[in-house]
Amino acid sequence: MYYPFMLYNEKIDHRPVFDNLTGDPFVADLSPNSPLLEGLDVRDQKGFQKVLDEKMGTTYSWGFAPYLENRDTLLGDCPQMVVDQRFIHLGLDVIVGLGTPLHAPLNATVTASGYESGEGNYGGYVLLQHAGDRFETFYSFYGHLCKTRLPAVGQTFAAGEPFAKIGDFHENGNWFYHTHIQVITQMGLDRGYLSMGYCATADLAEMNDLCPSPIALFKR
Repeated sequence: MYYPFMLYNEKIDHRPVFDNLTGDPFVADLSPNSPLLEGLDVRDQKGFQKVLDEKMGTTYSWGFAPYLENRDTLLGDCPQMVVDQRFIHLGLDVIVGLGTPLHAPLNATVTASGYESGEGNYGGYVLLQHAGDRFETFYSFYGHLCKTRLPAVGQTFAAGEPFAKIGDFHENGNWFYHTHIQVITQMGLDRGYLSMGYCATADLAEMNDLCPSPIALFKR
């Protein structure tokens, strides 16, 4: 069985990436003309964090920004995106506090772990491989992490075990506090999507085979 349908198999241990998320999530609209981005220098992520904190207040303790959202305004000054017009978001951004631990959603082996420097990039990142006799092997990717708390390649984690933490501006690619969760198939990994969190509009038709929705993997 292949992702995401294998997640409905009750014999597969599927756990939350974040413990104890309570209440409704805040939905952060990062698409063009979003009120959240109005009048803001999009590279001023400390300023954007203040906007998020004010909007979330005491009502929301966590939030998310959507999969397949168009972010050409947010990424318009990132040359690595502009060259190929890659503005369609391939992850689910889960907004939680600085230093919040991430937990393996399934039994996992660390396939890649490192640091991507540069404005607008991933900063600390981890790629987990999920393999089992009940489903086809696939991968889950996590970006914008604390670079001093990354696991070693080859390290294994049982579902529910912590493996990394949310990073600060200086180590997460200068982004607001969150992690980018992306599901990558073996075909997607072979096509280079470990290093691509966005695609062009022309690529959307094949994304279900390369980077399917991570929403099913994420659970509370």
